[in-house]
Amino acid sequence: MQPGTYTSAEIRQIKIDNPSARERDIAAQCGISEVEYVAAWLGHSAIRITTDFDRIFPKLQELGVVMALTRNENAVHEKIGVYDRYIAGNKAAMMLGEQIDTRMFPSHWVYGFAVENALDGGVKRSFQFFDAQGQAVHKIHLRPESDTAAWKRLANELALDDQAAILDIKPPVTEVFANDDNVPLDELRQRWTAMTDTHQFVGLLSALKLSRLKAISSVGDDYAWRVSPYAVQTMFSEAVRTQVPLMCFVANQGCVQIHSGPVGNVKTVGPWLNIMDETFHLHLREDRINECWVVRKPTDKGHVTSVEAYDAKGDLIIQFFGKRIEGEDERKQWRAIVEALPMPEDSRAA
Repeated sequence: MQPGTYTSAEIRQIKIDNPSARERDIAAQCGISEVEYVAAWLGHSAIRITTDFDRIFPKLQELGVVMALTRNENAVHEKIGVYDRYIAGNKAAMMLGEQIDTRMFPSHWVYGFAVENALDGGVKRSFQFFDAQGQAVHKIHLRPESDTAAWKRLANELALDDQAAILDIKPPVTEVFANDDNVPLDELRQRWTAMTDTHQFVGLLSALKLSRLKAISSVGDDYAWRVSPYAVQTMFSEAVRTQVPLMCFVANQGCVQIHSGPVGNVKTVGPWLNIMDETFHLHLREDRINECWVVRKPTDKGHVTSVEAYDAKGDLIIQFFGKRIEGEDERKQWRAIVEALPMPEDSRAA
């Protein structure tokens, strides 16, 4: 059977025959998007729900402690906590809880599902949301201490009248940056130097029609310098040793998820670099880091330094900052860590 020709029943049977297989892997095997895999379970263990933020997020606190998951192709960011501070917005909304901290872009939340999966004699419950291309933008997984009754009530409340499995999957969008082949270097440096807040960087890229990586790699080593692809592991080792609190960002086009605080339990398993702390789990494909940069941006409180990892396509995988104290310059310990990271020629053999 050719990829993409599986029926819903056949997709479900593959999972039944391979209960330990990951949903994303089954979708890839079948030549479909992850949302199409989930839709194959409509009428069985999944129902379609609204993606209306104002109906969803104010109610999530009733679930108690859950796990929030945001991922891209090469990194998975999981935070355990309560959805307890929702800030609405038409173009961008936020969760600003003590543990669950996100920036969310509603236009990319196209499909929503409430899912109940049988697992090891129990049931795993979640809300899952996908973009127009069928890729996951955010998932909310119940934990043993979560309120299952509240999840069931909310799933019923959010359910759509139309439970059809018909999906209009859009092809991937390739963004074109008009000036990547001819960088306006003088204007780039002028605008970079004039920044007073790190959030102005997105506007800089838009105004100059540059990709993020092209801007960073072009601006000059007083503002950005390349380090070893394995610098992230070195950074974690030093952050654990010194207990310098970090901010860790993982994003896709629909959601940015943030961890703020120290890290402790760092483990490498095969190609995955993992953090397995009490309320923060990170899974990073270290072998897919093609370039890693230290980036320095001016602000009105002094410069802010980040560590940024990019894949072979030039897409941002993950980003780190030192956690700052409100109103103060960034911590000297964080700067010391990033300024000592190994250079590209110090890379280990793959």
